[in-house]
Amino acid sequence: MLARVANNLFWMGRYIERSEHLARFLSVNYFSSLDAPDELSQSRQFVLRSVMYMSANEIIDADITLEEEAVLFNVGLNQEKPYSILSTFINAHENARSSRDLISTELFECINRINHTIKAYPIEQFVKSGLYDFTTIVTQSTSEARSKIKSTLLHDEVYAIIMLGVNLERAIQVSRIINSKMSDVAASKELNGDSTEGSYQWSTLLKCVSTYDMMRRYYKKTPSRETTLEFIILNEKCPRSIKNCLSQIYKYICIISKNKEIANDSAAFLIGKMKAEFEYKLISDINDNLEEFIADLIEKLVLIAVKLEDNYFNITDTVAVAKEEEKAEVKVEEKKDTKKETQNQTQ
Repeated sequence: MLARVANNLFWMGRYIERSEHLARFLSVNYFSSLDAPDELSQSRQFVLRSVMYMSANEIIDADITLEEEAVLFNVGLNQEKPYSILSTFINAHENARSSRDLISTELFECINRINHTIKAYPIEQFVKSGLYDFTTIVTQSTSEARSKIKSTLLHDEVYAIIMLGVNLERAIQVSRIINSKMSDVAASKELNGDSTEGSYQWSTLLKCVSTYDMMRRYYKKTPSRETTLEFIILNEKCPRSIKNCLSQIYKYICIISKNKEIANDSAAFLIGKMKAEFEYKLISDINDNLEEFIADLIEKLVLIAVKLEDNYFNITDTVAVAKEEEKAEVKVEEKKDTKKETQNQTQ
């Protein structure tokens, strides 16, 4: 497989997963604030700053007043913003189109339909009254796209590359959502002296990653800081936990690197090392320095993403090699032409 095509498959998976998390985070935070238990959590400015922090990684000062319609437009349908849901899914569609020959018709038609639906969504309706409808369309459609990946593709290297992108992006987005909600909890405690340990924010965090019901079923009690973080970071049975994502990433990297030497600084080595570190990690090991742990986790996951592209999808190196081969072929042809001319002159 060409490195360029593999890179397209990898990023298609990443962008599909990113679109879903952005849409769900936007929807859950916005609508949960309507019946939030305290004045700060009900504040629209507080919600908008949280959304910008997670989606654009942008910290907005408390003394700056954000315009609701502008924020919703930028995060949802502003194609000029690289972090918007629309830009993200357009990128997913472009990567799917570039690797059309390796994916099923059903999957491509699904992605194509979602792309047209999102691009055609009325901006005025979205910023006024269509937020719930739009985010529901995105979350349901991306789930459908993932089901097409699992049910219509051969479970070979193509599938492994796509799922590698999906699970890596899931781990990154869940980590960023945790980081954002920890920031919200800290702000809530500082202003309100929150004696409930931010149970509302932890419940919102679980809903943002679609694990609220299963967490309640697993622990059979109201979400707290410790149970929430343990469930979405260290519970391997939870399909959206960091630990489960690392297990899946390791599974798929083993498939695509089975014939490749594993160097100490390679992506495969870093993934294996990180998975091993999580194998026996306890919530008590990370609870005291959680902010530092999450920041380090995001940094490591981003590094793995960079290493994956360097090790397996390095288009620059591939192009350089192709150009060198092309030059070599030209030189051979020139030598052949020179030899023929010499023979003709001799005759």
